[in-house]
Amino acid sequence: MPVQLDHTIIHATDKFASARFLSELIDGPEPQAFGPFAAVPVGNGLTIDYADSLVPADAIVMQHLAFLVSEEEFDEIFGRIQERGLPYWADPHHHEPQRINHLMGGRGVYVNDPDGHAIEFLTRTHTLAGLAEAGVGAGAGAGSGA
Repeated sequence: MPVQLDHTIIHATDKFASARFLSELIDGPEPQAFGPFAAVPVGNGLTIDYADSLVPADAIVMQHLAFLVSEEEFDEIFGRIQERGLPYWADPHHHEPQRINHLMGGRGVYVNDPDGHAIEFLTRTHTLAGLAEAGVGAGAGAGSGA
């Protein structure tokens, strides 16, 4: 059986606020309490579990979550980002504000959740070979566009 990610835990200052932020962007269900977590099912059996009691707020380390979505889902999610007036970026370093990228012939956008965790939505998987072919590597730009 191939290995499959089942769930991951994201530390938050307010587990339900962070869980709702993600759930609303993806038009998902209301997060559910599950033990000490606020759980957000994101598809393929994967659950993102937000916790606000496992580490002190000042010990939260930024994490990155990347979600592969269809072109239609990207349009819907990006529309929600824009409707809320959220800052977004074409790149993980936040050097290209209010832009999206077109890596691998797809589209991608980064937005921060309430605790600064980077959430990426992309329409094409980023492979190392494909990124090298596109000239994207250490210090290179993300190939942005509006």
